[in-house]
Amino acid sequence: MSNKEITHFNYSIHELNEAAKWVIETAGKDKLWCFKGQMGAGKTTLIASICRELEVVGDVNSPTFSLVNEYTTRKGNLIYHFDFYRIKNIEEVYDIGFETYFDSGKICLIEWPEKIDSILENEPSRYFDIQLAVAGRVVTAL
Repeated sequence: MSNKEITHFNYSIHELNEAAKWVIETAGKDKLWCFKGQMGAGKTTLIASICRELEVVGDVNSPTFSLVNEYTTRKGNLIYHFDFYRIKNIEEVYDIGFETYFDSGKICLIEWPEKIDSILENEPSRYFDIQLAVAGRVVTAL
């Protein structure tokens, strides 16, 4: 769990761009953005909107089977998008070399971070929690 102040932003699907901007601004200098919420809460949808705001070139989709997608912005910056929903064990995360990504200084968008709690608990000051709830699309940033 992050040691940041808890803030909230309620949004509807029509306000997705505003929600994306809010997440970007609220994250500050943190580079590991952890998106939590039940299946269908809108994690990937919000991430796609964030990537549009960050001017990612090309399609944004969940790396459900590959575990990580790499995106490039118009300015040439890299962004990494992880989806840990289907991992069977933590060794899979070590096998993809997560340290290289997490230590890169690039934004890492992480879906299902609770699956890698044992890794993230060693990085509490480096990550930004984003909790999504289906009812009214409430986004809570920790």
